[in-house]
Amino acid sequence: MIRLQKLLAGSGVASRRAVEEWIRAGRITVNGRTAQLGDRAASTDTVCLDGRRLQLEGKEGAAELLLYYKPLGEVTTRADPQGRPTVFERLPPPSGGRWIAVGRLDVNTSGLLLLTTDGELAHSLMHPSAAVEREYRVRVRGRPEAQVLKKLTAGVPLEDGPARFDRILPEGPGEGASGSHSSFRVVLHEGRNREVRRLWQAVGFEVSRLSRLRYGPVELPKDLRPGRARRADAALLSRLRQAVAPSGGPAGGRPGHSGLGSGRPAGAGPPSK
Repeated sequence: MIRLQKLLAGSGVASRRAVEEWIRAGRITVNGRTAQLGDRAASTDTVCLDGRRLQLEGKEGAAELLLYYKPLGEVTTRADPQGRPTVFERLPPPSGGRWIAVGRLDVNTSGLLLLTTDGELAHSLMHPSAAVEREYRVRVRGRPEAQVLKKLTAGVPLEDGPARFDRILPEGPGEGASGSHSSFRVVLHEGRNREVRRLWQAVGFEVSRLSRLRYGPVELPKDLRPGRARRADAALLSRLRQAVAPSGGPAGGRPGHSGLGSGRPAGAGPPSK
């Protein structure tokens, strides 16, 4: 038997913090008895949330990790009031528990979306203290000059506080015969709402295309097509756990060494100023 919070988090129900809040609110029962903080349980026990029995995973270490190439037009939610397609409609079923999205990509952003059945891992990866790197390919309208890129790496004020890119690597002119677009790879270690788009907007440039290439040590596989998913092996899941471990140091991972990625030097260049 293990702590109730750990059991539910490991089964992909929710993070430990969320489970603790449910316990304090009296929403969790174990074998018909209202749970208390400090209670222990096993996967064979009857654990209910608001009277509904939860599906628990009995095998330790059975958490799963899924890499999904989110296409444009899908929303990162289980149900959309506007009837738009959601990422969860295409996913293969997990062996146990449920898929939890590690952060979100907005409807107009494509690329790598991580999903796991480990609620605690998902919470840790998204928590600001983990400072997990995210890398994106971005296309903007216009041709930003060097001082604009320098400002973006130095920091600009946003409505929810200052923000900056850790690195910017120019990729040359974007699409269009007139060269009216520019492409970059950018790296940052936060996941604030629409942060990449808002950073560029703050310096006077509109993002016309955005795709996530990497989350921590996990790269978007080069051969993965939009709308398709791939299960990660145990080694990659372990590396992702190490990225948020207290002794793991910076959580950026080693770009190009994910075991599933393309092998390119993801954001390895120095900042462009």
